Amino acid sequence: MGIIYRIALVLVIIGAINWGLIGLFNFDLVATLFGGQETALSRIVYGLVGLAGLLCIPLLFRELKDDEVELADNRHSNAYTNMNYQTEFGEEPDFTKEERERALENYNNDGKDNKEDRNKNDLV
Repeated sequence: MGIIYRIALVLVIIGAINWGLIGLFNFDLVATLFGGQETALSRIVYGLVGLAGLLCIPLLFRELKDDEVELADNRHSNAYTNMNYQTEFGEEPDFTKEERERALENYNNDGKDNKEDRNKNDLV
């Protein structure tokens, strides 16, 4: 989107806010800021907002290009889209012999001796 269309969009938003204030509270912000509806500055602002509205009409019918669409940062959804199907069933070469024996002991005992040791330590 070019700079002209961005400026036009800002002016359309300003006009929409002003119309919302007029409709809800009978308060014309542009007229208040620039000294009434009949002053030259107010009429210029009204004219610019009107031209911006006309300039934004083609934006309604234009298709978005791929480079204009911003993709959301979905870090949380990567858990489902980039799944890791590796398993943990193989030998891990970075274990030392002692660590491997201790892991096998814990696996075979299902951690029972560790729980009993912890209970003994808690009582002491």
